[in-house]
Amino acid sequence: MAKTIKVGLVQQTCSEDKKENLKKLYDNIHDCAKKGAELVVLQELHNTPYFCQTENTDLFDLAEPIPGPSTEFYGAIAKELGIVLVTSLFERRAAGLYHNTAVVFDKDGSIAGKYRKMHIPDDPAYYEKFYFTHGDLGFEPIQTSIGKLGVLVCWDQWYPEAARLMALRGADLLIYPTAIGWESSDTDEEKSRQLGAWVISQRGHAVANGLPVVSVNRTGWEPDPSGQTNGITFWGNSFVAGPQGELLFEAPNNEAINTVVEVDMARSENVRRWWPFLRDRRIDHYEGITKRFLD
Repeated sequence: MAKTIKVGLVQQTCSEDKKENLKKLYDNIHDCAKKGAELVVLQELHNTPYFCQTENTDLFDLAEPIPGPSTEFYGAIAKELGIVLVTSLFERRAAGLYHNTAVVFDKDGSIAGKYRKMHIPDDPAYYEKFYFTHGDLGFEPIQTSIGKLGVLVCWDQWYPEAARLMALRGADLLIYPTAIGWESSDTDEEKSRQLGAWVISQRGHAVANGLPVVSVNRTGWEPDPSGQTNGITFWGNSFVAGPQGELLFEAPNNEAINTVVEVDMARSENVRRWWPFLRDRRIDHYEGITKRFLD
């Protein structure tokens, strides 16, 4: 593992024009690379608007096989720029079987590995269970030329078990491509609580596991095609936290930005020596954690 890594974050808006989105992604990834990024992380389902606001069988046509057109596109970019690239795709595994899948490309453009989203929400405007099957690849870090990436996706970020299992498998950092925002009927106070909880939860994963966290969210307003709600305003606030939860960077909530953040990877070793949480875990008394609830 390199002692330091320059991590590029691409927080952007998405339109209905997929070609426009891909062009924007191409330009933004190149911008991060020009700024020195060795690793670039994109937001969840970045090729299109967040289509899970409604349940529509026609939208399964957005899905692609892996490997497929998008992996060719992003693999070529990774190879051209000599970067590790974390993408988030709508995977068509078979007819009637689809996943929300993160694909990681190494510096030579090859697919280093993929992760299928394990926790799938089903909430108003986030009807993901209609589209995605639960992941079946487990919580396995993806080995790349710059280290082991513990890639998880959006709703996974609320679950300490997912972060812990990635850490126990040897992840060098935790990465969360994300699409999360506010519904217009939420009060300002509720919006503040939601955003605060989102940041606190992931900073907590950094602290509990002694690992840096990179979380990349989309920004901008996207309408509800059904007209039943006022759409989602994605809250941006992409951030990088160090292994003690310290914020190394935090993006604004309403701006598309590209940025590069230098992360001191050697710091995790020292933090884990100071705070040996893995040493002091009482694994002989945790059998209840695999139960739905302890009555």
